[in-house]
Amino acid sequence: MPKLNELTLLDAQAKLKAGEITSVELTKSCLEAIEKIEPELHAFVTVFRDDAMDSAKLADKNIQSGVWTFDTHPLAGIPLALKDNFLTKGGRTTASSKVLDEFISTYDATVTEKLRLAGAVIIGKTNMDAWAHGSSTETSDYGATHNPYDNNKLAGGSSGGSAAATSSDEVVAAIGSETAGSIRQPASWCGVVGMKPTYGRVSRYGVVAMGSSLDSPGPMTKTVADSALLLSIIAGHDPKDATSSSLPVPNYLEGLNKDVKGLKIGLPKEYFMSSSQPGINDLVKQAAKKLEKLGAILVEISLLDPKFSIADYTIIQRSEVSSNLARYTGVRYGHDRSFFGDEAKRRIMLGTYALSSGYYDAYYKKGESVRELLKQDFARVFESVDLIIAPTAPVTAMAVGSTAGESMFGELADVLVEASSLAGLTGINIPVGLLSGMPVGAQLIGPHFQEQQVLNTAYAYEQSTNWKENVWPTANSQQHTGDKI
Repeated sequence: MPKLNELTLLDAQAKLKAGEITSVELTKSCLEAIEKIEPELHAFVTVFRDDAMDSAKLADKNIQSGVWTFDTHPLAGIPLALKDNFLTKGGRTTASSKVLDEFISTYDATVTEKLRLAGAVIIGKTNMDAWAHGSSTETSDYGATHNPYDNNKLAGGSSGGSAAATSSDEVVAAIGSETAGSIRQPASWCGVVGMKPTYGRVSRYGVVAMGSSLDSPGPMTKTVADSALLLSIIAGHDPKDATSSSLPVPNYLEGLNKDVKGLKIGLPKEYFMSSSQPGINDLVKQAAKKLEKLGAILVEISLLDPKFSIADYTIIQRSEVSSNLARYTGVRYGHDRSFFGDEAKRRIMLGTYALSSGYYDAYYKKGESVRELLKQDFARVFESVDLIIAPTAPVTAMAVGSTAGESMFGELADVLVEASSLAGLTGINIPVGLLSGMPVGAQLIGPHFQEQQVLNTAYAYEQSTNWKENVWPTANSQQHTGDKI
């Protein structure tokens, strides 16, 4: 019998709806897990213990009285965690930077507000790379998050805390954000489902900005169906975010099905890199073969070499970081700029240089031109296939301390997801196996606003495996032990 904190989101919803458990019991179970696991895992920056219990009591009262139904409040009484770059009114929001160490949010992010309106219990804020600058959580000013599968290894980033908290059952589910890999890569390293929506599908309002033309909030969950439910709740147009899409939001959970017959799935040969950790490519190809057995059609395709996205992302992201972090002077909120960490300083300097007079055309403008070529390349491929499958990351979780002296660690770790992020596409990470005991993820990439198809395909694969017991295929290739990607 699983502990309550080990329930999936949909299982928790069903038990609450049937009156088999209460929100107080569920929330207490999560808080107990956090208290027990956190000293070694370090997935949270802030835990809202008292507020969470108050919210749970209110949820129980409203459920029992019939004021809330699970049609009107689908997350009623369910404890979730938010990455610490989502504003939570009256609660601490730091973006894992000491600049904002004492900052108390005065309003909710749109995602936070939607979760509260759906009845969720916000249990706390998860650790991340400071300002979301990184792919390991080692740039966090509050220390690195460790991997639930091996505490000597990293959880990934920048949404490492949300991935680890979900994987370790500290929470039922969590919310992360992705600029280029920050949901999918830690999901891969921690063995959870990580959904990156199309840029503009989910509002960025109230999210501490990193790369404004890239940032995409999304769910990190134990199952694909849980992601479908959460995405249905947080997606949609927001007048407070000029980049949010006005396209209607389908009910992704109601639309979820396992039918992939006739679906054309492309395998980009350039993404199955020879330099990837031995065993990863094989596990992802096995997952593709599983989808083929379910009726999908596999097609070998060619995309621009993902290495080209590294330089392009570096220029565009650093430039937008420079602009976004200019507001943190200590005058309006937070501490002064002396509190910035080394990674933030490096990104500010490079971005400022790329945007400066005489260099804007040579760097940022050219970067946007290359970005357009990447978009066109994906558009070309999507004329012949419906989705793309590839490894999410070139290596499994690396040892704590691996990022020391590696200024380009994040870009290299995210090499396989950067191009799709630059193109604004949707994608999902699904666990497809274990390599020397560490999770391996495959990503499914879809065209703009094709979240339903991405979710359906991921669901078809998931339901064909023993995911409930975490019995995934294994590969016995030697574990990567170096400190280089």
